[in-house]
Amino acid sequence: MGYSIYLKKGEERRIRNGHPWVYANEVAKIEGKDKNGSLCTVYTFGGKYLGKGFINHASKILVRIFIRDDRQDAENVIAERIHHANAQRQKLGFFNSYRVVFGEADGLPALIVDKYADYLSVQILSLGMYLRKKTIVDALVEEFHPQGIYERSDVAVRQKEGLPEETGILFGEVPEWVTIEENGLKMAVNIRRGQKTGYFLDQKENRLALRRYAKGRVLDCFCNSGGFALNASAVADSVIAVDASEFALENVRKNAELNGAKNITTVCADVFELLRSYRKEGVSFDCIVLDPPAFTKTANEVKTALKGYLDINTLALKLICNGGYLVTCSCSHHITQTAFEQMLFEASVHSGRHVQCLEIRTQAPDHPTLLCADETHYLKCFVLKVTD
Repeated sequence: MGYSIYLKKGEERRIRNGHPWVYANEVAKIEGKDKNGSLCTVYTFGGKYLGKGFINHASKILVRIFIRDDRQDAENVIAERIHHANAQRQKLGFFNSYRVVFGEADGLPALIVDKYADYLSVQILSLGMYLRKKTIVDALVEEFHPQGIYERSDVAVRQKEGLPEETGILFGEVPEWVTIEENGLKMAVNIRRGQKTGYFLDQKENRLALRRYAKGRVLDCFCNSGGFALNASAVADSVIAVDASEFALENVRKNAELNGAKNITTVCADVFELLRSYRKEGVSFDCIVLDPPAFTKTANEVKTALKGYLDINTLALKLICNGGYLVTCSCSHHITQTAFEQMLFEASVHSGRHVQCLEIRTQAPDHPTLLCADETHYLKCFVLKVTD
C-alpha cells in the first residue's frame, strides 16, 4: 500500500488552484508505507482526492503533485509530458535552441531540459525525478534522437532533497563547445561549464529587443557569454562587455569571432567597482545593460538584495547620457515586479535622473509561468529612458 497524505483543514485551496507543492507542515497525517521517492496520493482533510506526486520525507516540500486524474503510471506520464512540452514549443516556432521542459510549469516538477542544437542539457532537482532518470533519458532520446545528453544537476538546492550535486554524460557524446543559433547569431555554448544548464535561454527575446535601444556606446554588465553584447553589436558603434569571470569573457570573444563582430571589447572586473570608476573618470554611455545573477535565493535576503539592486541601478543611471537607455533585469522570483519597479524609482531619485519606462518584459515563452505559482515567474526586464 502506497503513502496516503491527508492535509490539515483549510490547506487544500492552493493545491486545488493548481499549485503542485505540498509542504510538510501542511500535512495532518500520513498513512501507508512505501519507499521514499515513490508515488503517493494526496487528499484533503476530509478525504477528497487532490492528486498524486513523488514524496520525499527529507524535504520541506513533502510532495510535488503532477498527476490530477486517476493515472498510476508515473513513467508514462513523464514521457507524455515531455512530448507535449516539446510540441508546444515547436508550435511557437522554437526549433534550434530552447527550454523544452520548465519544471512545474510543464507539469514535471523539478525537471529542467534545455535543447542546444543537437544536444540536451538536463537538470534534476528532486528525489522522485532522480529515481526516474532512466525514464527521463529514454523519453528524451525517443523524442529528439539527440547526439548527446548532459546532466547539469550541480546546484545547491539538491541538498534540500538529500541529493548530491551531479554532472556527466547521460547519453551519446557531448563536446566542450556546441554552436547554436539565436536571433540570427551563432553562439558558442559550453554545456559542461556554462552557467545553469549552459546558457541563459530565458533572455533570448529580451536580447533581440535590445537592438531597438543599443545605439552609440553600449555597456553590457554581468555579460556572461555575451548574448546582450552580441545583439547590441549589430547596431551599436561600440560595446564593452564586463564580467568578473575570465571564462565568460573567453566565451564572449569566441562568440564575437563567430559572428565577425569587431566592435566588442571585454573587461574583466567587478561591475560595482567599475561603474564607480567610470563615474570618477566622467565616462558615459548611450545604453547600459544590467543582467546580474540573482542577488537573493531566499525570502530572508530580499531586503539586502534590494539594496544591491538599488546601488547598481543608481550607479548605472548616473553614467547614461540624456536620452540614453537602461535595460535592467532581475532573475530572482523573490523580488516581485512591484518591488523591482519601486526600487527603480528610488534609483532614479538617488541618481538625480528623470526616467521614462518604455517596456516591461519577462522570460521568453519557452519558460511559461503558472498563475497559481509565483515561483515560475522570476525574470523581470525593464527598459528605461533617461530624459534628463
